[in-house]
Amino acid sequence: MKHAPTIAGALLGLLFITFGANFFLQFLPMPADSSPADAPHKLFMGALFPTGYLAFVKVLEILGGALVAIPKTRNIGLLILGPIIVNILAYHAFLLKGVGLFSPMMIGISALALFLLWSERKAWAGLVSRSGN
Repeated sequence: MKHAPTIAGALLGLLFITFGANFFLQFLPMPADSSPADAPHKLFMGALFPTGYLAFVKVLEILGGALVAIPKTRNIGLLILGPIIVNILAYHAFLLKGVGLFSPMMIGISALALFLLWSERKAWAGLVSRSGN
C-alpha cells in the first residue's frame, strides 16, 4: 500500500500525457461519430477547437499529467487536472446525455484522482479547515 499513490500518480499522469499529446501528434485513431452536425457536443467542440481553447486545455493536461506523475509535485498536478476531470465528466453527463460517463476509462480516471486526493488528504486539509486567528 506504500507504493499505491506512486503507481496511481504514474497511471493518471500517463493517461493525461498520452491523450493530451495525441491532440497535437494524432498517433491514436479517433472513433467515428455518426451524430448530426447540430448535436450539442459537436457544437461545443466546434467552438473550442478553432479558437485554440482546446489546445490550451491539452497543454494543461500534459503539464498536469507530468506533475501528477512526480510525487513531489503531485498536488500541483491534481490542482491542474481536477477542473479538467470535472469538465470531462460534465461533458459526458450534459452534452452526451450520460453516454460514456460510466465507461471503464472515466471510472478509472475518476477513481485514480479520488484515490490520490484521499492519500494526500493531510496536505489538502489546510484548504478546508478553519484556522483560529
